[in-house]
Amino acid sequence: MTSAAVQSKSPPSINAVDEDNLSANDTQILTSAEEADPELKLPKRSSLVIILLANALLQISFFIIVSSSNEYALHLGGTSTFSGVVIGIPTVFSGLTLIPLMKYDRGGYGLALNICCAASISGMVLYGIAYKANWLYLILLGRITSGIGFAMWMYCKRFCSDPRIVGIRRRTTLASWLMVGNGVGMGLGPLLGGIFYRYVGFGKGTGDVWNGFTSPAWVLAAVWAAYWVAVRMWFEDVPPIEKPSENIELREKAPVQLMEDTFNDDPVNASGTSYRHHAHPSPSSSTMPSPRSPSPSIMPNDKLELGQWASVICICWFAMASFFILGAWEANIPVYGSVNPRLNFTPFAAGNFLAIGALGCFPFFILNVFLARRVQDRYTLMFGAGLGGIALIIFLTLVSLDKTASGGSNNWVSSQIGVGTAPAFFICWFAVALGFNVASTVTMSLLSKQLPATVRWNGMSSVMIQYSNYLGRVTGAVWGGAGVSVGMTRYVGLEIAITGIGLALASSVWKHLKAKTG
Repeated sequence: MTSAAVQSKSPPSINAVDEDNLSANDTQILTSAEEADPELKLPKRSSLVIILLANALLQISFFIIVSSSNEYALHLGGTSTFSGVVIGIPTVFSGLTLIPLMKYDRGGYGLALNICCAASISGMVLYGIAYKANWLYLILLGRITSGIGFAMWMYCKRFCSDPRIVGIRRRTTLASWLMVGNGVGMGLGPLLGGIFYRYVGFGKGTGDVWNGFTSPAWVLAAVWAAYWVAVRMWFEDVPPIEKPSENIELREKAPVQLMEDTFNDDPVNASGTSYRHHAHPSPSSSTMPSPRSPSPSIMPNDKLELGQWASVICICWFAMASFFILGAWEANIPVYGSVNPRLNFTPFAAGNFLAIGALGCFPFFILNVFLARRVQDRYTLMFGAGLGGIALIIFLTLVSLDKTASGGSNNWVSSQIGVGTAPAFFICWFAVALGFNVASTVTMSLLSKQLPATVRWNGMSSVMIQYSNYLGRVTGAVWGGAGVSVGMTRYVGLEIAITGIGLALASSVWKHLKAKTG
C-alpha cells in the first residue's frame, strides 16, 4: 500500500510544473494543452470561421438598409414608422422559425446554415424587385424572408458556447469575436447602404431594377450565394444527436470529482477545473482519471437554484435592453436627422454618421477579445451598461435644451458625413454603440457559465438569449422609427429607464454573477 501511494504521487511532479507554467502564461498556451484541458478546447478552425462570417454577414444584411429604408418606404407610399417596422420585422420571424428549426436540427448547425443562406438570398431578391413592382409590402415580405435566415444568430451563439466543442474558458473569447462581427455589421452595413444610395443613385445607368434603393440587396444576394458555396465546401458539422445524450452530459460534468474546494458564491466552479486541480491525481491511479465514468452520487444538480434563476432574468434583461437601445438608435438617427432642420441628414449622411460611430468602436472590440481572458464578465456587463446609460443621460440633456447640433458646421463636407454637423450628438451615439455592444458581448457566455454544462442547457440558454435579443431588436426598431412622433424626450427617457432597471437587477444579484474568465 505504501509503495503504491508513493508511486501514485511521483508522476505529477513534472506535470504540475508544466501546468503551473501554462497557468502563469495563459496567453501562450500550447495547442497540446488546449487539447488536453477541456476548459480550453476550441472547434475546428474552418468551421469556426464559417460561423463568425455568418454572424458578420447577418449583421451587414440587417443594417445595410437602415440608411435608406426610410426614403425607400416613403417612395413606395409608406411612413417613417413603417420603415421602422421594415427594419425590425425580421427578428419576429426569426423567433417563429427557431422552434421548428430546433426540432429538426439534431443538435447540429448545417441545416440552419443552409436555410440561412437560402432565405437570405431570397429575401434580398424580394427587397430588390419591390421598386420595379412599386409595391410597398414587397419590401416587408423581403425582410420577413430574410428574417427566417436571421434565425442563424442563435446558432452562432450556441456554437460559441457548445460544451461539446468549446471549453468554459474560451466562451467569452469567442463571444467577443461575435461582437467584432456585430461591429463590422453595424459599421459596414449603414456605410455601404449610404454609399450605394449616393453613388449608384438614380441617374444614368440605373433603372427600376438597379438603383440606390435596390443595389445593396442585389450585391448582398451575390455575396450570400458565394458564402453558401464556402459553407458546402469547408463547414464540418458536429455529430448529430439522435436522442438527448447522457454520455455527453456526463463527460461535461465529470471534472467536478477533481475539484478540491468550491465556493457557494461561485456557481461556475462546478462547471470545470483549472490547471491547479489537474496536478492532484486520484490516489487509485498514477494518471488523471477518465472523465467518462464519474460516480452518479457526485454529479451536480441539473436544476437551477433561486439565485441562478435571478441571474438568468438579469442577463436576459440586459440581452433585451442592449439590442432595444441599439436598434432604436439605428432606426431613429436617419429619421430624426432628416426632420431636424439643424441636422438635415440625407440617407448618405445618416449612413456615414451611423457607420463612423460603429467603426470607431472597432478597436475597442478587438481589445475586448484579449481582455476577456482577464476581466470577469460581470464587470464588463456593468461597464458597458454604465457607459451607455451616461451617454443616454447626456443626449437627453441635449434634446431637452435643443442642442443636438451644437458645435457643428454647415459646410459641404460636414453635411456629407453627418459627424461634423452634430459632434455632440455623434459622441453620444459612439458611447451608446460602444457601451451596449460591450454589454451584449458577455450575455451568452455569462449565462452559459451560470448553467450546468450540458448540451440541453446550452440549447436552452441560447434560446433565452436569442429571444431576448429578438424582442429588443424588433421593439427597438419600431420605437426608434416612432421616436420623432412620440417626442424625443420620451424616446430617450424610456431607454434610460430600461438601462436603470438592468443596473438595479445586476446590483441585486452581483454575487451570483461571478464566473470564470475567458
